[in-house]
Amino acid sequence: MNLTEQRCTACRPGAPRVSAAEIAELHPQIPAWQIIEVEGILRLERQFRLRDFREAIAFTVRVGEEAEAEGHHPALLTEYGTVKVSWWTHAIAGLHHNDFVMAAKTDAIAAQMGTV
Repeated sequence: MNLTEQRCTACRPGAPRVSAAEIAELHPQIPAWQIIEVEGILRLERQFRLRDFREAIAFTVRVGEEAEAEGHHPALLTEYGTVKVSWWTHAIAGLHHNDFVMAAKTDAIAAQMGTV
């Protein structure tokens, strides 16, 4: 099933992080996202370019609405013409399948808004 068609599942402390094999399977579905490490925690990160601040705010709101609907929330840095989105699961201090689902949904929002 396509990542954008999936829903986030409840994730509690102690839930398993995605394995290296799962990352190798999931990452090609969101190729524009970088896997970075911040303070020992793996995250998915992508910067989106937009025309101006108004579009950046609109994109931020759309991503925020989707995050709220799924119960999984990113770090968002909104600046003039750019929005940096970072997904990771706080409860497990790392990457969960949910992060890949939400990265794909973020890409779909960007495509709908013509920001990619």
